[in-house]
Amino acid sequence: MDDEARAFLMELLEVPSPSGYELDGQRRWREYVEPYADELHTDEYGNTVAVYEGDGPAVAVAGHADEIGYIVRRIDDDGFVHLGRIGGADRTVSRGQHVQIHGSDGPVNGVIGQTAIHLREKDDETYDDIAEQHVDIGVEDGEAARELVEVGDPVTVATTVGELQEDRVAGRGLDNRVGTWVAAETFRRAAEADVEATVYAVSTVQEEVGLKGARMVGEELAPDAVIAVDVTHATDYPGAPSDKAADVELGGGPVVGRGSANHPVVVDAVRSAAETADVDIQLSAAGIRTGTDADAFYTQAGGTPALNLGLPNRYMHTPVEVVDLTDLDDAATLMCQTVAEAPDVAPFGLEL
Repeated sequence: MDDEARAFLMELLEVPSPSGYELDGQRRWREYVEPYADELHTDEYGNTVAVYEGDGPAVAVAGHADEIGYIVRRIDDDGFVHLGRIGGADRTVSRGQHVQIHGSDGPVNGVIGQTAIHLREKDDETYDDIAEQHVDIGVEDGEAARELVEVGDPVTVATTVGELQEDRVAGRGLDNRVGTWVAAETFRRAAEADVEATVYAVSTVQEEVGLKGARMVGEELAPDAVIAVDVTHATDYPGAPSDKAADVELGGGPVVGRGSANHPVVVDAVRSAAETADVDIQLSAAGIRTGTDADAFYTQAGGTPALNLGLPNRYMHTPVEVVDLTDLDDAATLMCQTVAEAPDVAPFGLEL
């Protein structure tokens, strides 16, 4: 990963982007792809598409821009802020976290309160629902709180990205700014390589609340094939439930989904590109659904050949998600090779 691409990734990971409030992150993503784009489109909800015009088939590489978080549900008369969920926020990791409430006048710091261990019942290890948790912003009463925040303001954990050993990083919201990074970086490399295919880089909104952005953009986009890049569960840590996910390792390479939305011709095309580019890949099974934007894209425009490409991620939907930057770089290399070879593969439909 070169310095420019790495700097862009780190900037992208720092920008709060909860579902429904993705604007700042989308602006930064758009800035990165704009110099390489023949066209740029952003719709009314913020889905953003960069277009590289080639003479060959159109292939879209997409990631979703939004992250999970919280929302201000009410403010009580004592000045405590009560929360709702944005997406699949995990109630077991929220207590005791520093957070930021993103108000109209800028971020407001707070903490999600936790009763001290000394004061809890000895055998009580239950976890309150998010709706029962509160943010303390340090004010004396509700009037003071309402001057700073209001109902509907988004809230994110204040944890930012930190670098670990062996080219690994940890932070909140890697799900799925790392996928939008792969889409943008694939686009940059494909444009610089002057590939024959038309390439769409797509950054969707509101995936975490029901694949909404992909549903908005998929029908009009109607590419010949679409690859949705999203995180997938790495299960190479102590206590990982091996019966609920594939055997996926951090640093083992991007993960090619098979089954359900994953079109066999696109699967074969990506596996062939991996051999050509000398990129290690892993496999995962999706018997019913992928749980990603691929599930929305492949049912659009009368059926669009699709694939879910996974990026191994430990501790998903926590403030300390962990990815290996080598997997991200390899995914961009693999996607660039895939779009370069697309003219030799298209059309992507099944032959009966």
